[in-house]
Amino acid sequence: MQSCDVLIIGGGPAGSTCAWRLCQAGLKVLVLDKAVFPRPKVCAGWIIPLVLEQLQIDPAEYGRDRVLQPFTAFRTGRIGGPQLQTDYRKPVSFGIRRSEFDHYLLARSGACLQLGEPVKMIARHGDGWVINDRFAARMLLAAGGHFCPVARFLGTAADAACPLIVAEEIEFELSPRQQAECRVAPEIPEIYFCDDLQGYGWCVRKGNFLNVGLGREDRQRIAQHVASFCDYLRQKEKIPADIPRDFRGHVYFVYPRSPRKLLGDGVLAIGDAAGLAYPESGEGIRPAVESGLMAAAVIVAAAGDYRAERLEPYRRMLEARFGKRQSHASSRSLIPQWLKRQLAKRLLANHWFTRRVVLDRWFLRANQPPLEIDGS
Repeated sequence: MQSCDVLIIGGGPAGSTCAWRLCQAGLKVLVLDKAVFPRPKVCAGWIIPLVLEQLQIDPAEYGRDRVLQPFTAFRTGRIGGPQLQTDYRKPVSFGIRRSEFDHYLLARSGACLQLGEPVKMIARHGDGWVINDRFAARMLLAAGGHFCPVARFLGTAADAACPLIVAEEIEFELSPRQQAECRVAPEIPEIYFCDDLQGYGWCVRKGNFLNVGLGREDRQRIAQHVASFCDYLRQKEKIPADIPRDFRGHVYFVYPRSPRKLLGDGVLAIGDAAGLAYPESGEGIRPAVESGLMAAAVIVAAAGDYRAERLEPYRRMLEARFGKRQSHASSRSLIPQWLKRQLAKRLLANHWFTRRVVLDRWFLRANQPPLEIDGS
């Protein structure tokens, strides 16, 4: 039996960030993941400069051998409608490839790695946990994304019918001919809201790589929505006619309407396993990183006493950062859908609203200050 202080299930940004901080604090950490890194990861993939600061990543060093595409403007609008371009004249976000980014974070975490091993058994023994009859720890972290087995083991704490975001996307390297045909500028991601306001599509170019996808807050006909969106982009000559067809799907909950349990005796859920993606944009990298930092701080402060009441500060930190959680019923809009559409047409055509609300608040979270953790 291999023992450690903290066992983290999932090597994505949440798990690797938490492992990095725990290792810095002198704890013995093991990260277990069913994938072997670097692994393909479906994600539009952009991060704001603050995330690099939180992770203590030097952009020049990271971008030397990896994709780090500065974004200095955005094009936004509705599918089929006019678009506005908002210029910032400086990098306000960076495009990354998740296969590279996740591998980098995990490799530098300092944790012991057990990769290529899925979780087949979870058992509680005394005040500790045993995974697969091979790994033992007193503290367990659910960091394996939406389908994390530890998160499923914990169960749900609220309305299990909460909205589930469903998305399909593809990322591939453009050939020289496709590069010439692609009219999306590398420094200007394009965002297209669905006419019914139930989701949005995107077209993001990161150097020679192109990411195209669409996500919606309904589970019906997602493939049809994606196909129609791609047809629209081709008609507008935004993307090459012959992009690959092997789109990958993924799903996730958004905060504050996620039903996932956050903690229990000797266990915490972080990142998408806890359902922490931002509700307006669906972006989950920054919440994953910040929840990993919060979890690490709480674990270190617990000093080996991992009872649920000692881990409760994690919940309070999340609420202080992201707000209190809501039930699905309490968050339903009373505005008729037809009125929403009319308002959206006007607001998405307004430069002030697009910059100050859609981009600064929803996508860049410019109104949210840097994360501060007592004792950090």
